[in-house]
Amino acid sequence: MLKKTMIALATAAVTLAVLPAQADTSGKKIALSNNYAGNSWRQAMLKSWEKVTSKAVADGVVAEAPAFTTAENQVTEQAAQIQNLILQGYDAIVINAASPDALNGAVKQACDAGIVVVSFDGIVTEPCAYRIAVDFKKMGAVQVDYLADKMADGGNLLEIRGLAGVFVDDEISAGIHQGVEKHPQFKIVGSVHGDWAQDVAQKAVAGILPSLPEVKAVVTQGGDGYGAAQAFKAAGRPTPLIIMGNRQDELAWWKEQKDANGYETMSVSIAPGVSTLAFWVAQMILDGQKVPQDLTVPFLQINQDTLEESLATTEAGGVANVEYSLEDAQAVVAGK
Repeated sequence: MLKKTMIALATAAVTLAVLPAQADTSGKKIALSNNYAGNSWRQAMLKSWEKVTSKAVADGVVAEAPAFTTAENQVTEQAAQIQNLILQGYDAIVINAASPDALNGAVKQACDAGIVVVSFDGIVTEPCAYRIAVDFKKMGAVQVDYLADKMADGGNLLEIRGLAGVFVDDEISAGIHQGVEKHPQFKIVGSVHGDWAQDVAQKAVAGILPSLPEVKAVVTQGGDGYGAAQAFKAAGRPTPLIIMGNRQDELAWWKEQKDANGYETMSVSIAPGVSTLAFWVAQMILDGQKVPQDLTVPFLQINQDTLEESLATTEAGGVANVEYSLEDAQAVVAGK
């Protein structure tokens, strides 16, 4: 159900007819360059990549599709990684980037070497690269729109941001702040970085709570909702309305609260399986098909009435997800 919904909603920045295959990609090598793996979303992203690409290799669609993750979220390390992939002769590099612009030099080197570069989630701005993005600003803004519907009188907000310096963090935060400008009855009284990880978020929220006035709601970026709830509980403070980020621990906690006292919230995030869409887009380009430089996919939103369904299909420790087939990718590229 979630997959059908996501594919139905998926739109391309430019609508183009998908051309028939023009080349054989069975000898082609596609690598994933990933800048960070320290939370459940990134782990699910890598798991989806492995699941889909291993079958593609077994089926003879491509020769190789390994994933490489840097030890730290460092631009210099990822740039060096990309340069190594160039030297190793990969035909395409799929990138989840540490920075939208600081990797552009390495990306340009790859393009100049005839390598296809497809960025997703953390995209790059180098014109030669392809980009698969979510409207992250909107993902932030819809949180405040939701709160405005639930809390006409407004109130104080705590913002939990993601990984500092990353495009996704900046965009979601900008959307949240735009939402507050639109709904001035809300005020952000504190902001911390949770790195999209519940344990980091819990510590960060616990550290700032003693200095904060009453908090009516918590706006987030994903992977931080459950940690925030535990921090408020440990501090003996009332549980605010916490926007969730599609992680299984968040959804399970939400259902417990819903069953116990009717707790209401919503959950929103990009599906980790977007990595598999990026893989198929790279394969299509290598296959001679024309693809827009910029593609847009929707974020995955879970509401009060779809919570149980979403939780039932999300594995323990995982994230609500959608994985793409080649046919799904062709539909996205065609704007269907």
